[in-house]
Amino acid sequence: MFTRRLVIFVKEPVPGRVKTRLGRDMGMTASARWFRHQALRLIGSMARDGRWQTVLAVSPDRAGVESRVWPENLSRWPQGRGDLGARMSRVFRDLPPGPVVIVGADIPGITPDLIDSAFRALGDHDAAFGPAEDGGYWLVGLKRARQTPPGFMHGVRWSSDDTFADTIATLPADWHVARIDPLPDIDTLADLRAWEGGR
Repeated sequence: MFTRRLVIFVKEPVPGRVKTRLGRDMGMTASARWFRHQALRLIGSMARDGRWQTVLAVSPDRAGVESRVWPENLSRWPQGRGDLGARMSRVFRDLPPGPVVIVGADIPGITPDLIDSAFRALGDHDAAFGPAEDGGYWLVGLKRARQTPPGFMHGVRWSSDDTFADTIATLPADWHVARIDPLPDIDTLADLRAWEGGR
């Protein structure tokens, strides 16, 4: 039986290089601190779950691999070059066989049950997505029973209302796609306050 792998995309929490839109509202140091706390909380929660192996996809490559911020016991894969689509599709191509789910580290609503629902959906679907409320998505997973499509995630308009639709359009027409629960992104202080107020 193939190993399930949850890949969490993380950046080094350096002020001015992570969560910059949030940083424009609350200060770059404060937004980097928020990201570090949020990422470590998510990583800890996911890594404790025995239903999958948790892997970190790190950026920048060298600094991320050598970082003392992230737990030392987890495997780290450099994200490499290119836009977000190139980096995610590389992970799907290069990891050992088995279903793979990718999430970002900055979504506070992610729970183990949601991740499990994505893996279960991949039992009879080729791909799974967790839509975000802004037109993007917070989760993407592939069963990987078939070869990752060569053009997967190529030409996607990232950080736009069209991100989700563009990504779906890069999948073969005969692929079965599952959708799991939507979650909000945290890009601005208003997003963060709305999330904290709705908990």
